[in-house]
Amino acid sequence: MAEAPIYETDRLRDEYLLFHYGKDEDILPWPEGPHEALGFAARTPQHYNGQARERALDLGCAVGRSSFELSAHFEEVIGIDYSNQFITAAKEMQSGQACEVKVSEEASVFKSVSLELPASARSEKVFFEQGDAHDLRNDLGNFDLVHAANLLCRLHSPEKLVAQFANLVRPGGQLVLATPCTWLEEYTPLENWPKGETLEWLSSQLAAHFDFVSKVNEPFLIRETRRKYQWTVSLVTVWERKA
Repeated sequence: MAEAPIYETDRLRDEYLLFHYGKDEDILPWPEGPHEALGFAARTPQHYNGQARERALDLGCAVGRSSFELSAHFEEVIGIDYSNQFITAAKEMQSGQACEVKVSEEASVFKSVSLELPASARSEKVFFEQGDAHDLRNDLGNFDLVHAANLLCRLHSPEKLVAQFANLVRPGGQLVLATPCTWLEEYTPLENWPKGETLEWLSSQLAAHFDFVSKVNEPFLIRETRRKYQWTVSLVTVWERKA
């Protein structure tokens, strides 16, 4: 039997649900741990500082936390992810019912954790769909905000997505990109990697249509087991669409 793609496994779905919606103590029970890295999916949307709040697009939305965070401020939010598992999980969270996930302690020992939507979420404003960031549907329209967190370096052809931003972001709107710059050949062929640093590459790709606004480093933490975590630092940049 063929192995399921990594983003379609039950284990990764549960890891991401915990990453997005878990209580701090369920993710990181160690007082010595990097607590400043918690809540990443709720933090990155906060880097939008534009005035217009009509439409937002969350690309690579995974299981949806950033989309729900944006729903507190926008009249319409579209969340798109390539993984059917992730989109199904996001819609289950959207139902408003508590979601139970299996969290690894060690070896074959798991515990059950109940997850809920943040109180600020306006679920009726959010629309989730499965889609390919390389080939978005033509009738998406444009947005006051396009938010894409930890997506670029997981694409086969990141330049194809970057080329679409000028049409997706309204004049005066903003683009919020977060990437840990962890370019790997299992996702992106070497010939499609940036030539030089990711920020320099983004600047050259976006300069014709966007003004650079700001950059900041945002750490994030994904729990694998009670004693093993992925601690990573994502580069978050904000760009404003030229008039």
